[in-house]
Amino acid sequence: MIELSALVMIGFSLCAAALLALAGATAYADAQPPPIARAAGGVLLAALAALQLAHGEWLLHGGGWAGTRAYAALLFVAAAAFFLFFRGALQPRESERAWRLVLFLPASLAFVLPLAVAIPLAFAGGVAGATRLAVLVHRLRAHRARFRLERGVFVAHAAIALAVLLIGLASPWIGFDAFRIAYAILIGIGLFASLYLLLRFPDLPSRAAEAVATAYAVSTLGRVDRDDAIARLNRLMDEEKAWLDENLSLAGLAAQTGLTPHQLSELVNTQFGVGFSRYVRGYRVEAARRMLLAEPEASVLSVGLAVGFASQSNFYAAFREVTGEVPGRYRRRGADATGG
Repeated sequence: MIELSALVMIGFSLCAAALLALAGATAYADAQPPPIARAAGGVLLAALAALQLAHGEWLLHGGGWAGTRAYAALLFVAAAAFFLFFRGALQPRESERAWRLVLFLPASLAFVLPLAVAIPLAFAGGVAGATRLAVLVHRLRAHRARFRLERGVFVAHAAIALAVLLIGLASPWIGFDAFRIAYAILIGIGLFASLYLLLRFPDLPSRAAEAVATAYAVSTLGRVDRDDAIARLNRLMDEEKAWLDENLSLAGLAAQTGLTPHQLSELVNTQFGVGFSRYVRGYRVEAARRMLLAEPEASVLSVGLAVGFASQSNFYAAFREVTGEVPGRYRRRGADATGG
């Protein structure tokens, strides 16, 4: 039964890796990750897919290359890519330095050391990387009230990675067969979590980037007339309804308010207690709530598009986040309350 579960996870992982690679070209691009971090994300997905192919070949036919030096090298590569990808999300500026690519060099040890040494060593390096990431995630604690979801994503992925690493380190005692099965299942769980979160919260990458930028930012509003800037922002949002533009971006609204993107982001965070994306979604959802009740014949999709959302998935995710329920249910509940 456990082997069948592993095979199911392997098949799912291959599909999920392909979908995440495609999604990364659009969803994660909005977060403007450093080139090294984006490349590391692609390498990570490719390495995990290759490892799952090796696990599948071993489970179906026995033998294969799961347990060879190439397999051990992929473990090193996956650990380094995981660290560089999440380091890029947590510390974008620090991750732009090309010398960090030396983290892939230990993969060459897989071809010179005995496998009994190389495989645990690969996971030991992963433990060190996961520990460093845990420290960086901990620095987001002061912003947990505003960025609970984004911080939770980092913590969840770190927990999955830590479980993988602990199983890898325990492989000399639990046996390599048990390790491969457990590793295949955990890879599947990690990819499932990533795919679910991206579908459930389509703007999560940009929100996470905003959370990190806020956590590490130095104040940019020292010479800004905050009251005047807030007045300009309120006029744009309340009177001119800038949020109706589905392509509204931090940079675009900043230009209209006479601020830099960093200044506007800090202003919104400090004044309203939310990130920029959540700030805009609040206006759109509030307008959608009124429109859902005032125009009962309008479809839910047309309402979402009318208030500035670019897609139905974005609309549903934002509406649920703000109100705790989906648009259709909100409309029905409102109609029942008024006797409609």
